[in-house]
Amino acid sequence: MHPTVEQVTQRIIDRSRSSRGDYLQRMKAAEEKGVHRSRLSCGNLAHGFAACGQGDKQALKLTNAVNVGMVTAYNDMLSAHQPYEHYPEQVREAVRELGSVAQVAGGVPAMCDGVTQGQPGMELSLFSRDVIAMSTAVALSHNMFDAALYLGVCDKIVPGLLMGALSFGHLPTVFVPAGPMPSGLPNKEKARIRQLYAEGKVGRDALLECESSSYHSAGTCTFYGTANTNQLVVELMGLHLPGSSFVNPGTPLREALTRESAQRAVRNTAQNGRFTPLYEVVDEKAIVNGLVALLATGGSTNHTMHLVAVARAAGIVINWDDFSDLSAVVPLLARIYPNGEADINHFQAAGGTAFLVRELLAAGLLHEDVATIMGRGLSHYTREPFLDGKQLVWREGPETSLDEAVLRPVAEPFSQDGGLKVLGGNLGRGVVKISAVAPEHRLVEAPAIVFDDQDQLAEAFKRGELERDFVAVVRFQGPGAIGMPELHKLTPYLGTLQDRGFKVALVTDGRMSGASGKVPAAIHVWPEASKGGALARVRDGDIIRLDAGAGRLEVLVDEAQFAARSDACGDEVLRHQAGMGRELFAPLRGQVNCAEEGASIFFATES
Repeated sequence: MHPTVEQVTQRIIDRSRSSRGDYLQRMKAAEEKGVHRSRLSCGNLAHGFAACGQGDKQALKLTNAVNVGMVTAYNDMLSAHQPYEHYPEQVREAVRELGSVAQVAGGVPAMCDGVTQGQPGMELSLFSRDVIAMSTAVALSHNMFDAALYLGVCDKIVPGLLMGALSFGHLPTVFVPAGPMPSGLPNKEKARIRQLYAEGKVGRDALLECESSSYHSAGTCTFYGTANTNQLVVELMGLHLPGSSFVNPGTPLREALTRESAQRAVRNTAQNGRFTPLYEVVDEKAIVNGLVALLATGGSTNHTMHLVAVARAAGIVINWDDFSDLSAVVPLLARIYPNGEADINHFQAAGGTAFLVRELLAAGLLHEDVATIMGRGLSHYTREPFLDGKQLVWREGPETSLDEAVLRPVAEPFSQDGGLKVLGGNLGRGVVKISAVAPEHRLVEAPAIVFDDQDQLAEAFKRGELERDFVAVVRFQGPGAIGMPELHKLTPYLGTLQDRGFKVALVTDGRMSGASGKVPAAIHVWPEASKGGALARVRDGDIIRLDAGAGRLEVLVDEAQFAARSDACGDEVLRHQAGMGRELFAPLRGQVNCAEEGASIFFATES
């Protein structure tokens, strides 16, 4: 193993010893109770299978038959989740072949950040993750199930499902992907048209045609944002079937993988010989493997919060220093938009996860000795699925990249580090993703222009007031203020100004999209402005230095003078706290912890 990976893993184990011990004790106590529906009264059980067919009822009366609970994020509006409409019947048929039963245990809400981007609904998005975790618990609380399948893909949905699943970590668990849509309009062309629209050079008709050609069918969006990062990270944590993350919907291979996922859940139960509970799969080494996968592929910055929250749900404590230290030694092996021109289908064709895992294992950057749904050892994930007639088989994946413009070996990476930097300084602590930022743009020192609302920046751009070097400070966007919306709508404006030769950067206590791109952005800055963070004392004209290389984020103002300033009041916050359901989330805004602790309502702040 690489010494840094070993050191980071060991300090996570040491840091988590007490909380992980408590978690394992709870899971083993639940495990020891045995098949749960045997503990239900006759009335309880009759309610639980009342709507089943006679054959399923008969099976559920027997404690040696497995009942698989499905928790689904299906809805028609999310292209990534629309394929799940037909999964329940596929799963039922597959488990019946093994003499078992499957039931939809419940559904969870599933937002599309693409639809809500720049809209009021985006301010519910981050909190939807914790709502999904609670909804998962409600779904499984009926105590009817011996194993669980989770049907989800997108941004907050997979982390929320996994957080909820970990409360039922004594159950064998399989996550079931739906796959990306086929490639549409090239990402570079999409970005070009978006920027032209921001400049007023093309109209809304041209923009809508561009977007419709990009997002054009069922399946996950093809850029490498949070949704596809979810799939890769979960696969490398051993919770997907090998090579299953990026197989397109509606194909025979996709259906075969869905059926095998269902049968794998049955086979991993105690009744079927190889008990593999979730708590054994998600341990400290699996979390580190997820972090390495994120960094090696230039994945979504949202995971600097999501992986923290997922780990905490398993009793494991990680922080941004772990991300930073791993990022320094994990090379960037993939270029997928926005870090390159290729999409996720090109990554899959170039060798995909099988090649990636092979390279990272050979370099000692992944833990091989881990539990997975396939058995012991991450080497299961150097294989790819194929159909041999109607039979699903796995073969060893490619030993060389089929397209080094997209996917490279460790010996010839795109860069020697993972492109994620932790920032510190007198403005607080944050993160910056530099894998898509050109080296000449990674240091910006310029006057601040302060906005308390993302719409203010857009309006200033349209008025022609931003034609200069500046650092945009967009504050009062944190989880405690307005739910930490993504600020992706600002990317075309800032990108245009950068292309015009100006030095520009963004500093915010909010989020950028998982598709954060070429403009340096210090994000997730905490303490957030609404909780007395330094951003609340920044004024227009203050010189701000964002040095991604050195990991510094500073306002260059006399220390005593800066400390003596009063905090801005953030009047804009109030109009963001009602309407579109936002008033219902007031308790969550009051309880949420900071970004580095997962921006979650569940876990106490670390002292």
